[in-house]
Amino acid sequence: MASTASYDEIADWYETEFLNRPRAGTGDGHPLSLDVLLNDLLGEGSGTCLEIGCGTGIHADHLRALGWTPIGVDLSGRMLRYAGERLPVAQADAGQLPVRDGSLPAAVAVMVHTDMPRYPEVLREAVRVLRSGGVFVHIGVHPCFSGGFADRGDLEAVVIRPGYLDGRWTKASWTDKGVRDKVGATHWPLPELLHAFLDAGLTLDRFAESGAPTPAVLAIKGTKPR
Repeated sequence: MASTASYDEIADWYETEFLNRPRAGTGDGHPLSLDVLLNDLLGEGSGTCLEIGCGTGIHADHLRALGWTPIGVDLSGRMLRYAGERLPVAQADAGQLPVRDGSLPAAVAVMVHTDMPRYPEVLREAVRVLRSGGVFVHIGVHPCFSGGFADRGDLEAVVIRPGYLDGRWTKASWTDKGVRDKVGATHWPLPELLHAFLDAGLTLDRFAESGAPTPAVLAIKGTKPR
């Protein structure tokens, strides 16, 4: 995962500026643009839903609106200072979740997989803590159209440069208003990302994209086999 210090240093900016700045289109990281994906892939339910990499806890209210009881885990203590006002939280590495085996009906990871260089380990941990038939929903930046290789300065003509095939960490970004240029991000080409879900033991159920006119977000719903 991105180091604790990295997100600790930008926590105040993230909460007060990044989340509140206007954005063109949808699916570009603004929390309000992600609600429809949570509606469609997670849906209404009951019981505890773990948000892996909860950050400042901005999705807690919407999870509650769907009937879930959200709890959160994140590596950054400074981000959790904000999150603690929104949901119960624990400071922990997503690769070692402080949760019992087979104890949860649902888990989500929203716009965080590029912060986690060991994301396949995170997926295996998600499967471990889910009960049989439990649901995991991944919502993340689109591996094909967002990354250090993608210039999204003009949404009508997104420029894809060489680099998509290189799964690596980078701080390269088309904008200085986002997160990647401040803390960096790990890129996962689409086949590697999907294989990580399969290797973790998830059954892939549904997919969705968000953003216009070129998708900026890819969402995946997986289920732990019964």
